[in-house]
Amino acid sequence: MRAFRKTFKTFPLAVAAALLIAAGASVRAEGEKKADGSPDGAQVGQSAPDFALKDQNGKEVKLADFKGKIVVIHWFNPDCPFVQDHYKQKTFAKLGEKYADKGVVQLAIDSTEDGTAAADKKFADAEGVKYPILVDAGGKVAKAFQARTTPHMFVIDKDGKVVYKGAIDNDPDSEKPEKDRVNYVAKALDEILAGKPVSTPETKSYGCGVHYK
Repeated sequence: MRAFRKTFKTFPLAVAAALLIAAGASVRAEGEKKADGSPDGAQVGQSAPDFALKDQNGKEVKLADFKGKIVVIHWFNPDCPFVQDHYKQKTFAKLGEKYADKGVVQLAIDSTEDGTAAADKKFADAEGVKYPILVDAGGKVAKAFQARTTPHMFVIDKDGKVVYKGAIDNDPDSEKPEKDRVNYVAKALDEILAGKPVSTPETKSYGCGVHYK
């Protein structure tokens, strides 16, 4: 798995770009702006784009439902080796165990163009996932956030503002010893809950490309 992840991460840029285009991905370049000159996607310090999506069980979930709570979102693809590796390590389950009773809500969003509730439910049941995996097969929400990878993390505070976006940690190859690994999301949550500003509000995400329509 680690060897595969390293190979994927170092894949020639031109080839990777061609694969993204062939897959129909419409991820814009980092830092690209809208026609009016404003930054594209969800920006740190600004309100997160609202959305309403159905989860793996067919239940509609709205971001607005969690007003007054801290929300952690990770972009999800059950076939992505980076996602599979983090689920194997129980990365997201550990976040839930540590922060669920502190008013933190966790959501996953599957914007893969051929993603289905059935596939996500099968994965969720196998992995014992306790939070919603939301189906965004049309990629509308992914485009609103400009989610680029699986996983791509976003932390939204109680006021509905994005306070962190980027990687889950500083270990894309899953090779660092535990003492050297920094979980950026856990760090951000600890700071928010302590009433402090997030010291690292943005990092570069890693993982598989979000192949949305």
